[in-house]
Amino acid sequence: MKVKEIIRAIENFAPLSFQESYDNSGLQVGERDQETGGVLLCLDVTEEVVDEAAQKDAGLIVSHHPLIFGGIKKLTGDSTAGRILLKAVRKNIAIYSAHTNIDSVWGGVSSRVASKIGLTDQRILSPVDGILRKLVVFIPVNDAPAVRQAIFKAGAGQIGDYDQCSFNVTGEGSFRGSENTDPYAGRAGSLHFEKELRIETIYPEYLEKQVVSAMLEAHPYEEVAYDIYHLGNRHERAGMGITGDLAAAMKPGDFLKMLKENFKSAAIRYTAFPKNGIRKVAVCGGSGSSLTDAARAAGADVFVSGDFKYHDFFKADGKMMITDIGHYESEQFTMEIFHELITKKIPNFAVHFSEINTNPIHYWL
Repeated sequence: MKVKEIIRAIENFAPLSFQESYDNSGLQVGERDQETGGVLLCLDVTEEVVDEAAQKDAGLIVSHHPLIFGGIKKLTGDSTAGRILLKAVRKNIAIYSAHTNIDSVWGGVSSRVASKIGLTDQRILSPVDGILRKLVVFIPVNDAPAVRQAIFKAGAGQIGDYDQCSFNVTGEGSFRGSENTDPYAGRAGSLHFEKELRIETIYPEYLEKQVVSAMLEAHPYEEVAYDIYHLGNRHERAGMGITGDLAAAMKPGDFLKMLKENFKSAAIRYTAFPKNGIRKVAVCGGSGSSLTDAARAAGADVFVSGDFKYHDFFKADGKMMITDIGHYESEQFTMEIFHELITKKIPNFAVHFSEINTNPIHYWL
């Protein structure tokens, strides 16, 4: 199995274009065309994890956190990252990371946290905007169904839980080809009028190349008339954090006990209990303090995340409870997502969960 096939299974779900500007998701070490007999899944890449991959004959490590964030000016054994990189290269082990791209995709890290808590009616807490595009294309009426299906197959037309969404209007188009053309209808050099269907549909920016290519390939015209519009709409299936509802309201103490058990948190830091119990919950895997205002504005009774600093807790402002279950604890189930993506696309392939706990934080109880 080639590394690029595994990467494709992940990036079809969590495109690299979804990552934050500071991030460095993607292939960290190795080549896309190199062969691997297995994959090792982890949150963090350490020297021990590289050794584990070698022992399990896994030529690829897929991690959540990138090993390389900034630039590397020299590759020596004087730094932790340098030692890990050198060891991976010597053992011919590739390293790939999916970080904020799999944080911000629907069904990603925060969705998994929400599911572990049992939240229903899940919604993105902080949706992104500016990444949706509208395609408008004009097609002869009889050829419209085939072109429309090609566009949908390429990924366009998805709105929430609905797919194959489009708007269609019948009209009349005109064209006159030069003597060098072979027109779909009419004669070269003569003006022709053709009954056409105007089809409008939307897609996220990262699908543009494949959507347009599919449309052009299926379209019968030599020269295709189409428009692409940049939309200001929010993409309700992309962004950071998730909100949802518990099946029944819980007492704050019972909710904290459930979190501790489900996420195996050694300790949970939290603010004052809400007065009326907990029903609406906001979550964000990893470091979610920047979304505290959004959680409060969404009417959450509690916001579950990790890495809150002292002053971050004041943002609860008595209107909700903040619970810090730990960075590692809130992201540990990312490996489940990787496993599902890879095994669904590539069955009967060796995919291993790392047995090494890479959480650097310990608690004295």
